[in-house]
Amino acid sequence: MRFVHFRYEGQVRLGAVEEEHVIDLNLAYESYLEAGGKLRAKQIAEAFVPSEMIGFLQGGQESLALAKEAVAFAKEKGAASDKRLVYPLSDVKLEAPVKNPGKMICVGHNYREHILEMKREIPEYPVVFAKFSNTVIGPQDDIPFYPISEQLDYEAEFAFVIGKPARNVSQTEALDYVAGYTIVNDVTYRDIQRRTIQWLQGKTVEGTAPMGPWMVSADELGNPAGLEVVLKVNGEVRQRSNTENLVFSVPFLVEYLSGLMTLEPGDVILTGTPGGVGDAMKPAIYLKDGDVVKIEIDRIGSLENKVKRVGG
Repeated sequence: MRFVHFRYEGQVRLGAVEEEHVIDLNLAYESYLEAGGKLRAKQIAEAFVPSEMIGFLQGGQESLALAKEAVAFAKEKGAASDKRLVYPLSDVKLEAPVKNPGKMICVGHNYREHILEMKREIPEYPVVFAKFSNTVIGPQDDIPFYPISEQLDYEAEFAFVIGKPARNVSQTEALDYVAGYTIVNDVTYRDIQRRTIQWLQGKTVEGTAPMGPWMVSADELGNPAGLEVVLKVNGEVRQRSNTENLVFSVPFLVEYLSGLMTLEPGDVILTGTPGGVGDAMKPAIYLKDGDVVKIEIDRIGSLENKVKRVGG
């Protein structure tokens, strides 16, 4: 399944994308229960298929199974419901699939070619840093370009979302803890990043984590290795690699990170960026006002955002 947050008439709700439509999962499940004669359908639906992602993920496999039942009901009988269950994609605005992650953990230096272009050694352990939820914007939002720097850069990232609490998880069990996969652009202000040996300052400016367009469920995507990753700026290919080239794989990262901390439902882990960032070009080429950045990843889709200068 492809899960989204969608905005319609000022409300943001959890949905599932089916072809060119989005289904309101919470209302679809409520209607399904009502059709079956269930009492307290609204309360049951809110408990098991709530209208926001993190609460939904906390329901685990049970909520996923019920969401599939809700989708089937909406497709078959949604038109007869007294609630609006289905919207054309063109009528709604897509928001980030995880709007307020408790943790956004980023892995640096995880594609061999990017490590080499940055003239560094293959790390023995993952290079880990963070972004915060204030950075998250949706797949149809502009990337704000603030007048704090002229060195705005892109980083295509294959990301995964944790589906259940994970602590000291082994690699063999790791994928059972992944709810799904999405795309994130780890937008970075390079000179601010380099002010200190810690990268945080250049990574946590508002709006520097476009995410989406949806989260593809783990059961639909399957093996996260072998996926082509391509980033284009104004149609020009800047980054191209494959998740097969990750130094530290998704199962390794789940094991490693869950050995440091408890990973919670809705936590988002960015697995690193391939070679080809603007900062490494000779001469460096940074993003500018009006540039369009598009990231495509096999079996997930594409994330496209326009850079828009703000103030200054």
